[in-house]
Amino acid sequence: MLPTTDHELTVVIPAFNEERRLPWTLAQVRSFLEKCRIDYRVLVADDGSTDATASLTDGLGPRFSTARLPYQRGKGCATRMGMLQATGRVVAFTDADLPYDLSALKVGYEWIRGGHCQVVFGARDLEGSEYLAPRKISRRIATAVFREVARRLVSREVTDTQCGLKLFSRRAALEIFSRATIDGFAFDAEVVYLTHRLGLPFRRVPVTLINEYASTLSLTRHAIPMLADVVELWLAGLLGRPLPQVPFCVEDLEPLDGVPQKRVAA
Repeated sequence: MLPTTDHELTVVIPAFNEERRLPWTLAQVRSFLEKCRIDYRVLVADDGSTDATASLTDGLGPRFSTARLPYQRGKGCATRMGMLQATGRVVAFTDADLPYDLSALKVGYEWIRGGHCQVVFGARDLEGSEYLAPRKISRRIATAVFREVARRLVSREVTDTQCGLKLFSRRAALEIFSRATIDGFAFDAEVVYLTHRLGLPFRRVPVTLINEYASTLSLTRHAIPMLADVVELWLAGLLGRPLPQVPFCVEDLEPLDGVPQKRVAA
């Protein structure tokens, strides 16, 4: 039996050695969501940090908690852990440095709660998106290259797979993340791939970059593994490989959001 859905919105924040930046992020998320009057929880998904990251939610009250991996396994693994533990009607994740204005989070939340879609992808390449903080040229070039590869191999509709803001109905989060397998940074592309394979309705929301994007992603160490993961997704779709089995049945999902739905054949 799956845990009961017991609040409106869970925000999952994957983090690795973020003791310096995360306190500010948690304060910003708290301030924003309390002004929105949303019944929320914040779950830090700690990727085996060796600093004080895992203890930063201590003393912040019952709305804040941390789930911890015993050692570093990758952002994809940490995010997956958090998304599967979340119990909000809507489940979102965003980056530990909070690069995007939270107004897009509220729009996505309202779309899902209003029944307009089950998944919302933040998009830096959509009309209405803004860049209010500079980015390194090398990072811009890498983003453009990966975006084009993902567009050709994963999705021609979701052309910014790597934007670090995504929202899901809890049903969709369980459907997607119980099947996800990529532990590294290409997990975002896998989420888009699985959304398509499961036939889940989605929308894209423009985002506003408000902070310099500083990631633990290394272009020299992670570029090749990311590309290899994307090629593997492409091959899986091309060959029609069956999706992994999930540890629940569709009847388990129906009480989560009160909207019985048939699962789309994978």
